[in-house]
Formats: sequence, C-alpha cells, structure tokens
Amino acid sequence: MNVSSFYMIVIVIAALVLWRRTRAMYRPIKGSGVRLLLPILFLILPSIPIILNPKAHAASWEWICALFFGFILSIPLIWTTNYELRSDQHIYATKNISFIVVFVIAFIIRFVLRDYLKWLGYETEAALFMTVAFGYICPWRIVSFLKFRRVYKKKNYKNKESLQNNI
Repeated sequence: MNVSSFYMIVIVIAALVLWRRTRAMYRPIKGSGVRLLLPILFLILPSIPIILNPKAHAASWEWICALFFGFILSIPLIWTTNYELRSDQHIYATKNISFIVVFVIAFIIRFVLRDYLKWLGYETEAALFMTVAFGYICPWRIVSFLKFRRVYKKKNYKNKESLQNNI
C-alpha cells in the first residue's frame, strides 16, 4: 500500500466518524448506551496483533508516552461530548461544533506526528499509534458512556416520578 492510499483510507475513516457523530446529534440514542462502548471492542480486536508484533521494538517509556499522549488527546473529546434529554423523552448527543473542531485537530496532530516519527520503522510506528488511539478512544468512550448513563438514570427517574403522580 502506498502512502497516498493510506492517507485516503484514514481520511475516509475520519470522515465517516464525523458524519456518524454529527448524525447522532439529530437521532436519539437507543437502548441503555452499551453501543457507546462498542468502538473499544472494535479497536482492541485488530490492535492486539499490531501492538504485540515482535518486529515492533520500542522502549517501555515510548509505550507509556504513547498511552499518555492518547489520554491527553482524549481530554478535549471528553469535554465536548455530552448528552441531553429532549422534550420527546429521548436522549441525544448534544449539538456541539467544538467536538468537530477538536476531532479534526487531534486528527491533524496524529498526522504530523506520523510524519515526524518515520525513523521508528513501520511496525513500531503502527504499534505506537495504535497505542495512542487506544489511549484516547477508551477513556473518551468510557466517560461518554458514564455521561449517557447519568442522563439515562435521570430520564428513568422522571418517568417513574410521573407515573406515580398519575396514580
């Protein structure tokens, strides 16, 4: 795979994530929010062989830095991801343009770092970037799930309260 096709694939994936996220602002989130945790599973399964690749040679401090950098990238995503209960009694992702801006900035930072870290070798670079992705997707999705569950519990509490008032 040449470099231009790699960049195109990554851009298409990022565009799909943004499209899905903006679409979620107009559609209610169904169920109890467990679907918010699915990207963690989708990330873990393909990343295990990449991270555990014996050709990926990195010092332990590089792994820790990659994980820490991913966590730092997750903080703005966590701040800009919220949920609200609307008048139709469904839970929606809060309309927030700053999420899109933060996502694009994080995406650009990863591209710039990828070009800067070419000297590591392909396998090591891929493993470290999967670690960065793991470092920001996991905390972001877990906190998003917790935020959703908080709104979900308020919704259920209001529904129970309104039922008791009607009786």
